[in-house]
Amino acid sequence: MTENIQSVHNNIYKPAIMKIVGRHDEAPGVKTLKLEFQDPDDHEQFKNNFRTGMFGLYGVYGEGESTFCVASPETRKEYIECTFRQSGRVTSALADADIGDLITFRGPYGNRFPIENFQGKNLLFVSGGIALPPTRSVIWSCLDQREKFGKVTIVYGARTVADLVYKHELEEWQNRADVDLVLTVDPGGESPDWKNKVGFVPTVLEDIAPSPENCIAVICGPPIMIKFTLISLKKLGFEEQNVYTTLENRMKCGVGKCGRCNVGSVYVCKEGPVFTAAEVSCMPAADL
Repeated sequence: MTENIQSVHNNIYKPAIMKIVGRHDEAPGVKTLKLEFQDPDDHEQFKNNFRTGMFGLYGVYGEGESTFCVASPETRKEYIECTFRQSGRVTSALADADIGDLITFRGPYGNRFPIENFQGKNLLFVSGGIALPPTRSVIWSCLDQREKFGKVTIVYGARTVADLVYKHELEEWQNRADVDLVLTVDPGGESPDWKNKVGFVPTVLEDIAPSPENCIAVICGPPIMIKFTLISLKKLGFEEQNVYTTLENRMKCGVGKCGRCNVGSVYVCKEGPVFTAAEVSCMPAADL
């Protein structure tokens, strides 16, 4: 398990003040905010501590905080990007916030993807729906250092074409000669001009059959997708220690105080959210 860095602050409850400097509609109900630190000390501490895979708590004054990953890569620490689905009080307040507004950020929390151990290897990224943001952080962290890695394959799917996030970046990846991007939507989710695959992510993954030789796999998606993707990767010959996932859907307070992030005896906020498939296989399946 990779190391865990708990907070940029000595006071774990003290948030940094962030200004919204950009916002983008990704999909119905899904937005991305680009944030900049207002205190240089907060920014410096973030730059010293953040690594891809970590997460934070994003807050709106008077509304509360919501937990999700840092979607931007560790190679671009001038800002933070977060992508979220509007689903409750806090995320609705974040969705209503505009450029120039101030929000709060606590973190980064959690452990990370050990991308220094991925160097010299082929990379397979598998994501579904709104779970692309944590994978995107790893993807860009690697693409910004492209010469250090072998073949890069990205498999990404969503329920419908409209539900695909980062469409502008998907187009960029699709046009790159050094990236193999495979896009798919669930049966019935295609549009008349859709020219990519139709099918569930694990099925499409088995169809394209990426080689497990000298390959690291990173997967993120809904629990049901992760479950069946792990099965597919095992069929393809991937060893569990070479497969990484993030259980970001289990993240709660970030510091292991509320006790609601546990999966069996594992506290995801403190020991995760990044785990190998070998570690996940030891967790109670019903709790994932």
